[in-house]
Amino acid sequence: MPLNQTVITLIDILYLLTVVSIVVVVITENRNPIKTVAWVLAVLFLPVIGIIWYAVFGQDATRKYLISRRMYSKLKKRPLDEMGTQVELNYPPEYANLINLLRRMDYNPLLGGNQVEFFTHAREKFDRLFSDIDQARKHIHLEYYVLNDDEIGKKLQQALIRKAHEGVEVRIIYDSFGSRKTGKAYFEAFRMAGIEVEPFLKLTLPFLTSRINYRTHRKIIVIDGEIGYLGGINIADRYLNGLEWGPWRDTHARIRGKGVQGLQSVFLIDWFFVSQTLITSRNYFPLLDNYGNSLMQIVNSGPLSDENELLHGIMQAIYGAEKSIFIQTPYFFPPESMTDALQAAAIRGVDVRLMLSRRSDVPLVQLASYSFIGHMLQAGVKVYLYRAGFLHSKLMIFDGSLTLIGSANFDTRSLEQNFEAEAFIYDKEVADQALEIFAGDQRSCDVVSLKEWKKRPLTRRFLESLLRLFAPLL
Repeated sequence: MPLNQTVITLIDILYLLTVVSIVVVVITENRNPIKTVAWVLAVLFLPVIGIIWYAVFGQDATRKYLISRRMYSKLKKRPLDEMGTQVELNYPPEYANLINLLRRMDYNPLLGGNQVEFFTHAREKFDRLFSDIDQARKHIHLEYYVLNDDEIGKKLQQALIRKAHEGVEVRIIYDSFGSRKTGKAYFEAFRMAGIEVEPFLKLTLPFLTSRINYRTHRKIIVIDGEIGYLGGINIADRYLNGLEWGPWRDTHARIRGKGVQGLQSVFLIDWFFVSQTLITSRNYFPLLDNYGNSLMQIVNSGPLSDENELLHGIMQAIYGAEKSIFIQTPYFFPPESMTDALQAAAIRGVDVRLMLSRRSDVPLVQLASYSFIGHMLQAGVKVYLYRAGFLHSKLMIFDGSLTLIGSANFDTRSLEQNFEAEAFIYDKEVADQALEIFAGDQRSCDVVSLKEWKKRPLTRRFLESLLRLFAPLL
């Protein structure tokens, strides 16, 4: 046999052994069966690309490179001691099961005395945020998936450096993947001003391939332990200026009250991840007055906890809904159990409405999302496609009295892999505000009919179904 042919044969054998080894590892990891099948298909039918894809995105780094789940559990409990004794609050009895579920799964206390304000445009959020930053007296904590060095990013930088020079403590966490286009000089300018800045799971070799799949998708700010922000709006100009083909529609919330202690807890746990510095002083959990009547639980979700608290929390809310479920999300490819729950709710007579964007910033993800719509429509779910730009809002309202707002999309990545922060707000007045937002956006939507949906070209439907196989990996 010629030497070249021998080399080619050896390469083929090596490649085959690599594929078989990966398939065996994926199967023996006992992951979600759907995700397991997706990885096996990717490795078998995408030569070379599938292996590279698995090497970058497929490995579980949570036990190797993050803190242990045991340490995470201890960290979750520590801030509760600094919050002081939790007053037993009167809450709507219809949400007793949900509240107790979140309490017991991941130490999520029910926090009262909150005032909630929604922003549906980035300009409104940033104007209010900069005003709050100007008035900060003690500390400012920021954690963002995207922190760009564009116009709004530089304006934020100037505001924070100014506060640091006034003696205010400033700490920043940014996601290495989400902020990968931001220059090093931008972060160095913070450090030169005495601001502590840390990347979340820094993407440096040889850890790149095991860390890139785990991201802090949170978008939270805590000011003086009294004012907090969370939602879908990152620090980037596109949230203000939109995309080339349309405006950017998003939702963010400002919280004033004890619910901010939940956001503070989320940040300080992540601060330990990135800096190995444990901060749980009472100074960061001040005694707070009642600023409103809203009750809430802040859910800190991610791959470290033993239970998937966000997934279980949403599922419990779906199961408990008696009248209505309204969902806004930019990406929709949830676990099968969740699609079944939504379909069952619609079948039993609940008014289930799902709002997606007609166009997306990630077309492949949108196509995978569309593969779910047919089954939703058949079960009686009302589907709306937003046509006035890109809908990036992450908002859910149940029975006109429970509102979920935060960073989580209605997809597998947010529910299983990303580090997210979500507020479960038990207040009819807040839900009324959220419903007004939903109704306003609904006027800019096209209603999808099952009859028309079935008329889509066969090639389009096949492509959507094909991408759905890989949805857990996107």
